[in-house]
Amino acid sequence: MCARLTTTLWLLASLLLPTHAQSEAFTPRGMLDFNLYPYQSDVDTDSVFTLNTASTLPGRLSYFGFINLAGQNDGTDTTGYYAEQSLYWKTGASYGLDLTAQAAFASGEDNDKLRLGVRWRAHDTGFSRALFEYLHLNYTLNLHFVQFDHSSAYVWQLEHAFYLRMPYLSERLYLGGFMDHTFNEDLPTGFPSNPVVAEAQLGYRLWDRLYLVGEYRINQYRRSDVNNFAAGLEYKITF
Repeated sequence: MCARLTTTLWLLASLLLPTHAQSEAFTPRGMLDFNLYPYQSDVDTDSVFTLNTASTLPGRLSYFGFINLAGQNDGTDTTGYYAEQSLYWKTGASYGLDLTAQAAFASGEDNDKLRLGVRWRAHDTGFSRALFEYLHLNYTLNLHFVQFDHSSAYVWQLEHAFYLRMPYLSERLYLGGFMDHTFNEDLPTGFPSNPVVAEAQLGYRLWDRLYLVGEYRINQYRRSDVNNFAAGLEYKITF
């Protein structure tokens, strides 16, 4: 596994590093997005706080990451975390393709992962750009074709993400979310063969950068209370 990881990282580095010598001019952009969920309908141990971060970087690189802090049964403290840190390299083609590397970290033992893959930005592709602009929709599909972890199984994943604005209803309203679909994991008996984790968040801007949010969640890694609804506040900083 170490030899395969070293070879893959070397190939990625050979693609990425030359871009620093001839970096294109770019406009720095980014965000910090704080989400607090004091209300949980069914699962008190679900995420009660999320921080999302994103930024453009030189050399056609960009970054996105988040950390989720989970609550305890009595709702008084946190008991665990899950985080993903992703780096994207824009290929420069008109097909909206990026090379991707993602590190995932979770509380507990033997839970960290490294994923490599290719992302398609459907809303930034020549033949579909006009349609997605008309729909006010951003959609990406990330194929993580290889995963390095503590398991000997060959695991791969499809990661869907979307963001929908609704100016025909209100400029203050949005719907965003993701669905992670993981394949070929070595899971205990009783788990779905290809489990799904998904979230859809509806947000309404109350004032300036403050939003009221409601989030529907699906987590098939839980054997009970697979579905949950969370509500709270979001504060978004863009730059």
